[in-house]
Amino acid sequence: MDESAKLGLVAIGRNEGERLQHCLRSVPRSVPIVYVDSASTDGSADFARSMGAHVVELDLTMPFTAARARNSGLEALLLSRPDIEYVQFVDGDCELESGWLATAEACLSSEPTAAAVCGRRRERYPERSIYNEMCDSEWNTPVGEAAACGGDAMFRVEALKQVQGYDPAVIAGEEPELCFRLRGAGWTVWRIDSPMTIHDADMHSARQWWMRAVRSGFGYAQVWQKTSGAKRQALYGRQVASAIGWTVGVALLGLTLSIAFGPPAAAIAPLLWAIQLARLSWRGGRIWGWHMLIGKFAETIGILRFAAARIGGKKQGAIFYK
Repeated sequence: MDESAKLGLVAIGRNEGERLQHCLRSVPRSVPIVYVDSASTDGSADFARSMGAHVVELDLTMPFTAARARNSGLEALLLSRPDIEYVQFVDGDCELESGWLATAEACLSSEPTAAAVCGRRRERYPERSIYNEMCDSEWNTPVGEAAACGGDAMFRVEALKQVQGYDPAVIAGEEPELCFRLRGAGWTVWRIDSPMTIHDADMHSARQWWMRAVRSGFGYAQVWQKTSGAKRQALYGRQVASAIGWTVGVALLGLTLSIAFGPPAAAIAPLLWAIQLARLSWRGGRIWGWHMLIGKFAETIGILRFAAARIGGKKQGAIFYK
């Protein structure tokens, strides 16, 4: 069988516009494409069809999650091409780097225990905003065997079938949660030193960044809760503890000392925040430090929203999905 016949691609998106065009045009013609659309109003589905992609339009009556979209795309891909051995997932705001698909496929072919491989995702315009720059830094993960990959990665279909794919209920952190189960089943995940995708965060406002951090906090709490019953260490425990500790924890400490020793003792809270800000600023600069500290408050809001949803028995999805 021709090597290219082993590979398919699933792209997901919602109102990505020109970015989706870059994405689909970067895929070699020989690779079958499934595009999963989450109620776009910008003609994304029609454009994808014009590029020869099979389009799956998600049911509006169910919450949108990236995990659900990827599962739907893989299901559609395997219906038409049951012989596919590897699937490249890519977000609709990302463009594939030249040569990535061949490199990733070779990696999976040479390592029988590898369930997934990812490379370097970079920002298209990191210089245009501090938020884009922070995203670019976030994508620069260590090379070697990894605990998880991100939304852009090539997976072995056999491994995905074994663990029944993504959990469609997970709102953020769906890839680490999936990789957690894959590693528990004996598979490995790899980050290799190779250009993979060009991402366009297009993030220019504090509000965009804040909402992203709230969503991350929700995802941290959801994945931590889901993996905390396993015999292995739960995912995102450190992130949840850090967010709660630097916000609610510090505030409660200040309040407790104020009650015990008088109002002046409450100054311990802003003092601790100032020390943390100085430490973060020393590592990445004052602007970066401010965003990292304030981000703890946004993440805490997301964590509390998850807790409230759990207590109230509510399902949330579309409000967080891009």
